[in-house]
Amino acid sequence: MDQDEKLKNIRMEISNLDEQILKLLNHRAGLSLKVGGIKSRSRDNVFKPFREKEILNGLVLKNNGPLPENHLRNIYREIFSSSRSLQQPQKVVYLGPEGTFSFFAGVEYLGHSADFTPRDSLEDVFRAVDMLEAELGVIPLENSMQGSVGQSLDMFLKFEVFIHAEVYFRISHFLLSRESELSRIKKIYSHPQALQQCAGWLRTNLPGVAVVPDESTAAAAARAAREQGTAVVGHKKLTRFYELNVLGSYIEDLPDNWTRFLVISSHPPEAGNREKTSILFTVVDKPGSLVSALQVLSGKGINMRKLESRPMRAEKWRYVFFADVECDLTAQEYASVLNELEESCHFLRILGSYPHGPQIMG
Repeated sequence: MDQDEKLKNIRMEISNLDEQILKLLNHRAGLSLKVGGIKSRSRDNVFKPFREKEILNGLVLKNNGPLPENHLRNIYREIFSSSRSLQQPQKVVYLGPEGTFSFFAGVEYLGHSADFTPRDSLEDVFRAVDMLEAELGVIPLENSMQGSVGQSLDMFLKFEVFIHAEVYFRISHFLLSRESELSRIKKIYSHPQALQQCAGWLRTNLPGVAVVPDESTAAAAARAAREQGTAVVGHKKLTRFYELNVLGSYIEDLPDNWTRFLVISSHPPEAGNREKTSILFTVVDKPGSLVSALQVLSGKGINMRKLESRPMRAEKWRYVFFADVECDLTAQEYASVLNELEESCHFLRILGSYPHGPQIMG
């Protein structure tokens, strides 16, 4: 058999497999519609990150190749996204405009079948979720280089929303412009954090060029697309939305730069075996009160991954604490711990229990 005949046979086999895959995908879609009908009557949450994680991890263990693991995860991200949208149309709000890191993190985690809708501020994102104008919201919580996003923490005090999932998104910056040469760049726009994260590269490669903060990387990209002699620091995929050239790649000063995003909803996550819990709490204003609350957790061997204080706007010199612990505080086995913690705190609110988030390369 000659080479052309071999290729013809292989392509025919691929075509047959594609038809089988299509039938299976439609069969799965039909089952998803049935699930959606049942959930609509019970008002059950459509987004189930722990269930999706279990399914995907199980498939990864059974995957003997040659399909790479990251390809498998990308394929099932879109299958899950389609399934959720068939069960119930999913509107996802994020800090816009389209093309921000919040947008890319949301798409890379939740898939392209969701209806991604930008909002002008983080407060607008929280409000849309709280008022049931959107099923889910994507918010930045903290950056590995620059710490927490204080406004996001403050919004949990203002709106009764819940954390359903987290995702760690690798932040990589590119210099983009309608110009084709660095020598033509006279002004650079971007979000202040992006400019700060690339300050060394910009000083070395574009000394003396004006650096101007903008409300977001996406807004800066739109400006760079309109104005001659300008550039933007932002995600490479901004070139999909604007006719921009890449003048510099991976220009961040420190390469290991990650932002942790949260997926929020107006409904509490379902009970079950979760891996992390986020809480808000206050303590009485007396010596040792914070230590007493923390000792409840440490005494039970519960690891705390994050603890941060934020000023309470209603009361001067009073603080609320945001904490992440590595257990499901909503599980029955931790009921006594939760009771002790409530007794040690002046106020305690569980923001959500959820699975450890994946790390996604941006």
